[in-house]
Amino acid sequence: MDSFLKQAPRHLFFTGKGGVGKTTTACATALALAERGERVLLVSTDPASNLDEVLGTPLGSAPCMIPGASGLEALNVDPEAAARAYREKVVGPYRGVLPDAAVQSIEEQLSGACTVEIAAFGEFARLLGEPSATAGYGHVVFDTAPTGHTLRLLELPAAWTQFIDANAGGTSCLGPLSGLREQEVLFRATLARLSDGAQTAVVLVARPDPESLAEAERSGRELAALGLANQSLVLNGVFVAQDPADSVAAAWQARVETALANLPPGLARLPRSEIPLKPFEMLGLPALRRFWSPNGDGIATGAAEDAVQGDWLGFEDLLAPLLQAGKGVVMTMGKGGVGKTTVAAALARALARGGGAVHLTTTDPAAHVAAAAGDTPPNLTVSRIDPKVETRDYAAEVMATAGKDLDDAGRALLEEDLRSPCTEEIAVFRAFAREVARAEESFVVIDTAPTGHTLLLLDAAEAYHREVSRSTGALPEAVRHLLPRLRDPKLTRVLLVALPEATPVHEAAALEADLRRAGIEPYAWVLNQSLTPLTLTDPLLRARRRAEARYLREVTESHPRVVVLPWHAEPGLGLESNGGRIT
Repeated sequence: MDSFLKQAPRHLFFTGKGGVGKTTTACATALALAERGERVLLVSTDPASNLDEVLGTPLGSAPCMIPGASGLEALNVDPEAAARAYREKVVGPYRGVLPDAAVQSIEEQLSGACTVEIAAFGEFARLLGEPSATAGYGHVVFDTAPTGHTLRLLELPAAWTQFIDANAGGTSCLGPLSGLREQEVLFRATLARLSDGAQTAVVLVARPDPESLAEAERSGRELAALGLANQSLVLNGVFVAQDPADSVAAAWQARVETALANLPPGLARLPRSEIPLKPFEMLGLPALRRFWSPNGDGIATGAAEDAVQGDWLGFEDLLAPLLQAGKGVVMTMGKGGVGKTTVAAALARALARGGGAVHLTTTDPAAHVAAAAGDTPPNLTVSRIDPKVETRDYAAEVMATAGKDLDDAGRALLEEDLRSPCTEEIAVFRAFAREVARAEESFVVIDTAPTGHTLLLLDAAEAYHREVSRSTGALPEAVRHLLPRLRDPKLTRVLLVALPEATPVHEAAALEADLRRAGIEPYAWVLNQSLTPLTLTDPLLRARRRAEARYLREVTESHPRVVVLPWHAEPGLGLESNGGRIT
């Protein structure tokens, strides 16, 4: 068993860039601690949790015993359920007391994405800051959301208590502040426990590739600034070629060695665990028990067989109809870590080479779109929707319009309202609508945030309308036309990007269903970094290629337009260097 498990404090947080194996690592750790004789509670705070699939057990918002794992219980924090309960807790006492219009006004104030986040945080804080909630458990293991969301979650105790202290008006976009004041003691206890290295440790999970490592270092630095200084690093998926004559295996190993040789200084100082790339899927308890073993306990990689065949599309097939349209929005969406950014950047470069004006942007808080774009042609512009800049500009605009005729007391109250964390959601959403509007004249390629955040952004339309009307009395034209533009298949093309693995495929399928409920029909699926099109002799890689087959079939049997992009040592360059064609 890995050394950090032997000295694990009571609370363990697993965080990192999407797709690095946070959930797998958290589940394997919780299982190992339970099988050491501890009673362990495993909690997911990810809005797009796949804890159920990894453990092979349906979970709810209450602790559930995991069959076959004595001492291990798990739960998913359901943000929507938490928000419903929070809304009713705030609104309930006013029903029948205040006029219906006043009650409706409070409900509208509680309809935004920010309410969902603070309500979910209330559940998280209860588990961490309220001793009776987890009494009897030796360890509480948190499988946290992708890095950007996790950092916002952990900043909330300070952010909300500061907001409560500063806001003298008694109301906010969360309705009456009495509910938040009741939580203040709990929030402060939560922050104190997070900062106590004897009780809490953060495990940064990363893949041995430059982007994942850079994100882990940034995350570790920001967490340390919040007081979470007890940190360690898990490097997941370290590959050593079994057949050096296999050119793909040799390139993969060289990529890993280069990443490890250039480990960021902030990570090099941390205690480190290296987990070998396994020849099998990390689903179910038998696989999780082998996570910490050096070679998967000698599981055979199986007999050689040919890769599954299929009539899939390549990168050029995806590009051609976009060029023919001449303008429009292209959005890459899916689970974090599947290559949305590299696919978006490659498409933007290729569209720009077609001659038209192209703008590449991102709504992802952990964006690296500029780095992925590399050297850009003159007709390609790159930007990032910066939440801080957008929030500052939006607040200034509201004060200059809605606030210009107010007296001093009114302006002070409006300034207080704009200090609410919900203001950022509104500002970012407005910027997103503005970028989509540009597609009426040119190409706009949007590298969107990981699934949960993206859905919050899209679902925010009605809440946004109400909130902006409350503040300014007017809606920007771009916001007014946003949903019709997103629903227009001639203007907007959504690409669902996934790896040919269980969790990315199933999460993309759930996203597809949500988009369809919103009246948005996805244009194509992109299965990225696939081993299936490649010639392989390395037994470990061939075993992983065999595991891809079921997910390739699952997607292609139910979708008419599926693009399969082969694994390449340099993912972004790989798409364009061979056209993404399967040969």
